[in-house]
This record gives sequence, C-alpha cells and structure tokens, in this order.
Amino acid sequence: MTADLVIRHGTIVDGSGAPAYESDIAIENGLIAEIGPSLGRGRQEIDAEGALVTPGFIDPHTHYDGQATWDPVLAPSSIHGVTTVVMGNCGVGFAPVAPDRHDWLIETMEGVEDIPGTALHEGLRWNWESFPEYLDALAAQPRTIDVATHLPHVALRGYVMGEDGANPDAHPDQAGREEMVRLLHEALAAGAVGVSTSRTNRHMTKAGHPLGTLRTEEPELFALAEGLRTAGRGVLQFVSDLYQTTDDDFAERESELLRGLVRATGRPASFTVQQDDAAPHRWQEMLDLASAMAQEGLAVRTQVAPRPIGVLLGLEASANVFSPTRTWGRLAGLDADERLRALHDPEVRTRIIESHRAITEGPDAFGGLAFFARFDDMYLLDSPANYDFTPEDSLGARAKRSGVDPRELAYDLQLASGGTQLIYRPLFNFSDHSLDVVHQMVTHPLAMFGLSDAGAHCGQICDGSTPTSFLTLWARDRHHSPAGDGLPVETVVHHLTQGVARHFGWTDRGLLAPGLRADLNVLDLEALACRAPKMVHDLPAGGGRLLQEADGYRMTLKNGVATFVNGESTGALPGGLIR
Repeated sequence: MTADLVIRHGTIVDGSGAPAYESDIAIENGLIAEIGPSLGRGRQEIDAEGALVTPGFIDPHTHYDGQATWDPVLAPSSIHGVTTVVMGNCGVGFAPVAPDRHDWLIETMEGVEDIPGTALHEGLRWNWESFPEYLDALAAQPRTIDVATHLPHVALRGYVMGEDGANPDAHPDQAGREEMVRLLHEALAAGAVGVSTSRTNRHMTKAGHPLGTLRTEEPELFALAEGLRTAGRGVLQFVSDLYQTTDDDFAERESELLRGLVRATGRPASFTVQQDDAAPHRWQEMLDLASAMAQEGLAVRTQVAPRPIGVLLGLEASANVFSPTRTWGRLAGLDADERLRALHDPEVRTRIIESHRAITEGPDAFGGLAFFARFDDMYLLDSPANYDFTPEDSLGARAKRSGVDPRELAYDLQLASGGTQLIYRPLFNFSDHSLDVVHQMVTHPLAMFGLSDAGAHCGQICDGSTPTSFLTLWARDRHHSPAGDGLPVETVVHHLTQGVARHFGWTDRGLLAPGLRADLNVLDLEALACRAPKMVHDLPAGGGRLLQEADGYRMTLKNGVATFVNGESTGALPGGLIR
C-alpha cells in the first residue's frame, strides 16, 4: 500500500515517555497507519533526519472562547506546535447567554482576560444562546487546530440568575441550582469537556467588580459536582485564591472545599498551582494537598507553568514602566509616531523620570506603585527569548554595572527598536529569582502542563509560547546550566501530549501509534526558540495583541495535513471541534 505521507529517518518521541528511537511514520486518511523502519513509498515524503517527531501538543488552559468563533488560525498556539486547545477555563466564556447579556459577558472577559472589548464586540456574531448552540457555532468555523471547551460557571450563573448571577453575595435557590445542573447535563451531552469555576479576587470585570463565582457557597458548588457525577463524564477545572492567600485558616477551609468537591464529582479535576510573592510557600502545600487526594484514589492534577509567569511592559503594551506618571498619561492618547517623538524630547524625559521617582519611592510614594520601580525584578526580553533569568540579568543589576540610574536605563530600553522593546516582569514562580520552584512543580507526579492563557491578556502577557519554552528550557538548556536539572525530552513531550490527553479521556491523540490521529510535529530541538513578543493589530476592529513566533518547527501536521511549515501557515484548515 502507498501511504499518503511518509516521514522518514526522524527520532520518534512518541508521547508515552518511553525512550526515543529512530523510525519512519506512514500516514493514511488522517491517521497514523504504520511506524517502523524502511517503510514503503508515500505519495509525499518528508525527510526528518536530525529532527524529533512528536505528537501535536495539547494545551489545556486557553481563552480562545471568542477568537475561535472567527479566527481560523488561532495563533500563537498553532505556531508553537499545538494541535489541540481547551477553552472555557477560569469560569469565563460566552455561553450560555441571554440576548440582553452580551455586553456583560464581553465586559467580564475584557476585565478577567484583557481581551479588547472592541474586538469582541465586532468579532462575536452571537448566533447562539444555549451552550449546544455555541458548540455548533464553533463547529461551523474551519481552523488549523482542534478546540474543546468547558462550560464556564460565570456564564452559567448569569444565564440562570440574571443580574444576580454577577453578585458574589447572591446565591441560587434550589430551583436555580437544579436548573444549573440541567444545563450542565445539556452541555456535557452536547460535547462540553467539563465545567470550570473561579474563586479568586484577581479575576475582575472591566468595571473592577469581582466575579459572581468568587464566594459561591457549597450548595451551588456541590450541585455542579453532583451534576458531573450523575452525568458520568466531564472534568472540573478550579482556580481559587488558595495559591496566594496569607490566611492559614482560609487556606485550610479552601483546601477542604476542593477536596470535598473532587470527592463529590467522582471525575478528574485540576487546579491552578503557582508561586505568589505574598505567599511564597503556599504552592508546596497545594502539591501536598494533591498528593493526599491522589492517595484517596481521586483523579486530580495540578496545572502548572513551565516558566515564570509575568507581564510585559512596553510603550505598545497595556502598561509600561512609566505608565503611572501624569506626563505619560498626557502622551498616551497620541498616535505612536507622535508619542515616540515626544518621548525623545529631553524635557519630557526629565519630567517623566523625576515624576516616576517621586511617586514610586521615598516617603511620598503612592501605595502599589512600587511595582513599577522594582528594577531588580525586570528583565529585557530579546530574540531568542530567554526565560532562565539570573539576578545579574535584571535591569537593576545592569544599571548598577553601568553606573546609571535604572530609570534612565529603562527609559532608553523602552525607546529601543522604534519603541517596540518589551521588558519582562515576573509575577509568579520566581520569588527566589530562580527556576528551582518551577522545577519542583513540573517534576511533581501529578503535574499537568497548563496556565498558558493563550488567547488572553492581549496587552500584558504572552505565554501561549510556553510549549516551546518547556522544551527549550527543560529538555535542552537546563542540562547545560549550573543547576544541571534538565529533564529527558521524552518526559517533557509526555507532559505536552499524552499527559494532558489522559486527563480529558482522549485516547485518539497525544501518542504516536497506529490508528491514532496524525497530529504531529517535526522539530529541530537545537534550533528551537521563542522569538521576542511583538504587538500586532490583527484582531477585529484593529485590536492589538502580543504575539510570539517560534523557530525550529520544521512542520506541524493536523490530521495528517501540514498546517505550518518552517513557521509559516500553509492555509490548510483541517481542525475542528472536539465534542
């Protein structure tokens, strides 16, 4: 038999965690037909000598909920070897929705996930009300990759409770809870992968209000848990203030609530774990909690990130180092060229720097603005982007070595490259200025790659590239670092593929084996790199977003069809909706 495609001489990293081996792969009708040495001819052949051949990556934590209804490419994920994404995380999304509540959901998503409201207003067609109708709208949009989605608790609450659903101190009665369970069953039957909720005060609407789910009481939460159990399908995705709280009593109560919910569902569950500077050791307690739950036989995973999570500061981003100053505020409304010319004016420069000094340090500093003067926690992000920072790399250390004021250095850096240079400020997983905590998180036996937030935080964060940095950091560079704590490439690929697929019960992907979907990457590990993020304006209504491209991916295939070759889209749209 002549296969549609044969990939020859590649090093197979099959996703299982088993040792890599050299072999050929034959693909027929979108499936892997055969793996073995010296396979027969293919109608098309690819020479993968010197490259790794892996399953397509699976990202369980994205926010493409709006973008997936209009955008066929879904970058940056599709650029970074991802062939399947899961949306509807953190309790936020766009269905179910009453016709008069569209603006509310947009303002919620804009606040929580920093997605331009103008883009959502123009891009969303709102040709749905129920969750099954939303899935139909997703299924009608061709795309490069597969998408799947949770039922978001915030939207569900608003649909059942109306305006009260947005109030964290309002709670549904028994009839309301029964209606939520009915709609959950309806969503699961139509193809939802589970239900997600948020209990963190870091999630706020555009108007600065907490989400209605922040203080959800046990009857409502356990009704949803029972809904998953009785349906016998679906997963629970959970994020709360547990990782950041300094209140031990709250941490104990929230831990017991989470444990009880997972027990009640009888279904797989995952929850966010990251290190917060305010509570730098709470993450370890959360890993211990997960281990204790697993010992009970509960199917629980910790969603962790493979690198620090931080914001990008720059003249084109949502904020820059000097955003708090009034002089910058007067310039912010100018077009980019006018603003850049003004910033080069020596008098403007002096006013901004001196104003910044006055409001961020000393006895007259404003509370909260010290963030913008922590130069020992700011790093330059160039191409290729290196996320393995050391204290000597910080702007503070660089300024000290050069004998200059760090504000002067930050000002000059932000003007570099025509005002496009970005400065990285880690927020999570970097309290001790090393990757030691990240290493402990990703090597925990219950760890699941996640928290990329791809599709969200358009002007602040650009972590949709984390699949690539997972490989470059842990499967390559850290082997040669002083720490010498690199991971086997087989382990990292497993984290990005079968490790995620198993959580959702997907047996048709995440592994290179005959009969499974031909979702593959052909990549050069030594050449693999994240480029520096850049601002692009390709969202509806000209909305801007940070986008990060990659080097080293020779080819990505979805269902046996090449979607990206050497970093360029082929225009093929073989992806769809996972129900």
